[in-house]
Amino acid sequence: MKKVYSLIILFLLTLSGFSQGPQKAVGIRGGLSSGFEYRVFSGDLSSYKVLLSTRKRGLQLTGLKEFHIPDVFDIGEPISLVYGFGAHAGFETWNIYHYDVVYPYTYLYPERRTGVIAGLDALAALEYTIPQIPLVVGVEAKPYFNLFGRDFFQLQPFDFAFTVKYTF
Repeated sequence: MKKVYSLIILFLLTLSGFSQGPQKAVGIRGGLSSGFEYRVFSGDLSSYKVLLSTRKRGLQLTGLKEFHIPDVFDIGEPISLVYGFGAHAGFETWNIYHYDVVYPYTYLYPERRTGVIAGLDALAALEYTIPQIPLVVGVEAKPYFNLFGRDFFQLQPFDFAFTVKYTF
């Protein structure tokens, strides 16, 4: 586990080294894939995001390249459209049940299995920047597909979430 934390810290430090501006964001994501996220802006209209999330009794690390379209609606409010793509890797855990019949009883024995997963992700989000404080709230959809794990191929087009980020 120490190796996983070391890799995450090294990855975050590497991303911050490529940053040209002082803008970064740290936040939480609540949805099917819930977790913590770290964003580094690489320019005025693009950023990199790392998401450490839990899903299906497992843990995934997702890296995304994001593109921002500011003031997408002409209503005078700071609402941005964010879209992007990326990849994830991690593991998931599931149970397989075995039955044992000893007349007149039937016994059920769960066996826990863990498998490695990897896949590709997409992202579409609407984010509102609160002008008075450095806080961004958003709604996002992050469809993905997994390879390996319990099912060799799994498609999830509806991974919706709410996000809250602190920018600095």
